[in-house]
Amino acid sequence: MQKTFAELGLSEKTLHALERAGFEHPTPIQSQAIPPALAGKDVIGTAATGTGKTAAFLLPILERLTGKTGTRALILAPTRELAVQIGEEVERFGRGRHVRGAVVIGGVGMGQQTTAFRERREIVIATPGRLVDHLQQGTARLDEVEILVLDEADRMLDMGFKPQLTRILQRVPKQRQTLLFSATTGPDVSEFARAALKDPVRVEVIRSGTTASRAVQHVFLASQEEKLPLLLALLGADELSTLVFTRTKRRADKVWKAVDRAGHKTARIHADRSQGQRRMALDGFKDGTYRVLVATDIAARGIDVAEIGHVVNFDLPHVPEDYVHRVGRTARAAASGRASSFAAPEEHDLLRGIERLTRVELPRADVPRDSVTFTEELARSRTARASAGPPSRGHGGGRHSGGRAHAAGGHAAGGRSSQAGHSGGRTQSGGGHSGAAAQSGGGSGATPKLVGSWGGKRRGR
Repeated sequence: MQKTFAELGLSEKTLHALERAGFEHPTPIQSQAIPPALAGKDVIGTAATGTGKTAAFLLPILERLTGKTGTRALILAPTRELAVQIGEEVERFGRGRHVRGAVVIGGVGMGQQTTAFRERREIVIATPGRLVDHLQQGTARLDEVEILVLDEADRMLDMGFKPQLTRILQRVPKQRQTLLFSATTGPDVSEFARAALKDPVRVEVIRSGTTASRAVQHVFLASQEEKLPLLLALLGADELSTLVFTRTKRRADKVWKAVDRAGHKTARIHADRSQGQRRMALDGFKDGTYRVLVATDIAARGIDVAEIGHVVNFDLPHVPEDYVHRVGRTARAAASGRASSFAAPEEHDLLRGIERLTRVELPRADVPRDSVTFTEELARSRTARASAGPPSRGHGGGRHSGGRAHAAGGHAAGGRSSQAGHSGGRTQSGGGHSGAAAQSGGGSGATPKLVGSWGGKRRGR
């Protein structure tokens, strides 16, 4: 029998807030993680993306901080987008409790963040790199923190934030509650958890490495030069809202320009885009201004968008766990969706790694080489390459080398999209950032809609 929020030990004030927001029943991760978190115990929570992990740690925090002053809770997130999303939920549910939040991220000025620290805001939501910046400058104090949350911990470790996390852990009190949430738990997460948590309650509502069960997944075995023609052929076959993942910033720019040239309203998001440009692209994708969003893994987690009909892995990720998070952008909650992956011959080892992690052999699909769109784009690209002469090393259509790190600089200007223009911008603060996260959701080709990451049934969706 499904539990209610009232059965989890939440206060009447929280129950009324959830009712006003339209949340009727807790998700499995919420049902299992909220009671021990309310009791002050350390928790390791593992659940698929889109199952309501944010509420699983935020509701207990709001309950436990009622009536307290000073910076009592610190929530760490891997990306700016995820931090902003959590900050919006803190503002939404903390207002009636006089619990204030502060979002501390890179890409924006430090002045307001410094003021928030001086005001001793009760909850700080931060990316590791920018928080370390404040610690180095002496503008942040963490000695009153009672609750530490590591959201998407595997992603933070994979992005190279372990040195920053270690420095932050040295600055928060040893006597604290620590909550660690993630969609996957690999050896790095387990090792980190042993050092950071004390006798944690483990909650795993879905096996680590499990992809969204309602996502229809296919793999297209295509050469590098066939990837753009294949993408345009798939886009021309339906009207689904589509999130396209590339491995590098340079590839994202190239794909964005080609999709825009083909007449599809498209935007792009990667670490070289300013915070304002990234926000504009995401907002436009949510409200339907753009049908296609081209992104590096900066968009793999963090923003809940409903009704993303199609996720395309233009390049397979080097880290198999990232496949789980990418596919998790579609088929969220009770929706369904599609996930298509393009695997060039040199990516077949990556494909096998994904299949080992997910314990599923992904179905192969036929490349539509007889499609008019496919043949025309393939001929166009070959003609363009012939006119340009021998390609310089590292450019898009040829064999894609390089690891998980971003390709160097390079921005393709032009195209009809209002997203044109390039801003160097500060990347996510902190070392080792090689492509952050973000996301999307599941569904049909309808206009994407914003959904909180709280899970449960929500009215008026």
